[in-house]
Amino acid sequence: MRYSIFGESHGPAIGVVLEGVPAGLELDLEAIRFDLARRAPGKDAVSTARKEADEPRILSGVFQGRTTGAPLCAMIENTDTRSGDYERTKDLARPGHADYAAHVRYGGANDYRGGGHFSGRLTAPLVFAGGVAKQLLAREGVWVGAHISAVYGINDDPLEDWEGLEAVASKAFPVLDDQAGEEMRKAILEAKDEQDSVGGSIECGVFGLPAGLGAPDLGQNAEGIFSRHLFAVPAVKAVAFGAGTAFALMRGSEANDPLYVDEDGSVKGEQNCAGGINGGITNGMPLVFEATFRPTPSIARQQFTIDMAKMENAVLELQGRHDPCVVPRAVPVVEAAAALAACELMGI
Repeated sequence: MRYSIFGESHGPAIGVVLEGVPAGLELDLEAIRFDLARRAPGKDAVSTARKEADEPRILSGVFQGRTTGAPLCAMIENTDTRSGDYERTKDLARPGHADYAAHVRYGGANDYRGGGHFSGRLTAPLVFAGGVAKQLLAREGVWVGAHISAVYGINDDPLEDWEGLEAVASKAFPVLDDQAGEEMRKAILEAKDEQDSVGGSIECGVFGLPAGLGAPDLGQNAEGIFSRHLFAVPAVKAVAFGAGTAFALMRGSEANDPLYVDEDGSVKGEQNCAGGINGGITNGMPLVFEATFRPTPSIARQQFTIDMAKMENAVLELQGRHDPCVVPRAVPVVEAAAALAACELMGI
């Protein structure tokens, strides 16, 4: 199954085309709407004030509630754009954004409004695609869930099993430890009050993957497949599997996962520092990774930059509506990317 996302942040609509969707899947649109609502902006003070219904309209690939096997195309209208916010600064490259790189890559023809095709707005159709992937995985007994693991140095409880994640999906602030969540919210709002932003991380688990998927080579490496999907998510700047960067602080005796055979005859690990992958191949343990998001680059503080039209130094003061932290809304986005990666790994 392959997907292609189309549209821009301030265009008439955004959407996704999914090719290779197996025929006969009874599509649960309510489950997809639930994930889209988790990602949607405008719900509280820790997100942008932009309000979008994010109601998907299926244009092809579904008939009488079931996938047909033809390309599945879904469209989501943009209804709350304020493009005038970007006219005054259209030639000023916003630090931390893709403005300058896109200007060079596309010769200045890219849509600058709200970041155009580089905007986090484009994660809405990604969530739709991931919702389809989740339903295909469920038929194979595979489940995906995530939570905010950290915001600005404030940590949530570590992920232990999928049961703890079921309740997280219904929370307004998706953490395991609600007290840690309140501290994170406070840090986000403090940054917002100071015309700034903060970054953070999301921990995600894919449960039920069998051992033996993937390969050590470049094209089929399990970590490589997941990383490719995750780095297509705007603002993701690091991906770590299992213990991740903490491996640098360990000895081998601490980092190795001792194996045993359980009462069902399955091979398990006493711990999961490897994150469910050894040698690029799944080992039967939950596939666990952490994706780190940069602080939102759109901040109201004065910043130094360049005028791309005049090619001279300039000063930027941004207007518009922006998330002081993208992490709370990105949890279903990371789940979507993980679901699509798991489908690729399983050959669905």
